Amino acid sequence: MVEPRQDKRYEQLQAALRDARNAAGYTQAELGARLGKDQVFVSKIESGVRQVDVVEFLDIAKALKKDPVAILRKVGEKD
Repeated sequence: MVEPRQDKRYEQLQAALRDARNAAGYTQAELGARLGKDQVFVSKIESGVRQVDVVEFLDIAKALKKDPVAILRKVGEKD
């Protein structure tokens, strides 16, 4: 079994969330504000310092006005 931090799917999820944020036209600070968090919260998720749980992921997708399934489709695409 691959250690969680070594699993490329985490990097893919970080990139998919970052790409979705950029496509929505939000800065990290703007997304953080929409979530009731600060910019550091978003930065830590996007950089892999902090892993996002399922509920947080759904909140982020909603704040970005993106379909969570569409974001997840980018995870595991390229192994």
